[in-house]
Amino acid sequence: MKKQVQTDKAPKAIGPYSQAIIANGFVFCSGQIPIDPATGNLLNGTIEDETRQVLKNLGAVLEAAGSSYDDVVKTTVFLQDMNDFAKMNAVYAEFFKAPSPARATVQAARLPKDVKVEIEAVALVR
Repeated sequence: MKKQVQTDKAPKAIGPYSQAIIANGFVFCSGQIPIDPATGNLLNGTIEDETRQVLKNLGAVLEAAGSSYDDVVKTTVFLQDMNDFAKMNAVYAEFFKAPSPARATVQAARLPKDVKVEIEAVALVR
């Protein structure tokens, strides 16, 4: 059995997918990009600005699912440019405390709306 998660505190899905799905005690969060959910506008800033907005959006989805950053077990980070890794990682560390989730980070040829970063997550639901 699966349950759709939706919140107005994160950007609406812009295609045939859900912000997140709860199944078997886990929440599977779709990738978030740096869109301000209040305005619907894309944040075009530094990698730090974009990462912070992405993680705020991800946090809103986690909260709507009954989860939190502390419950995240796995993330995938997609970067436009792997040279931004250290700067993204510094912001990421502000949101995820030890024990940090497992993570993969990859450079993508192109991300939605040409953003610098997209992050997806899997977390426990409490």
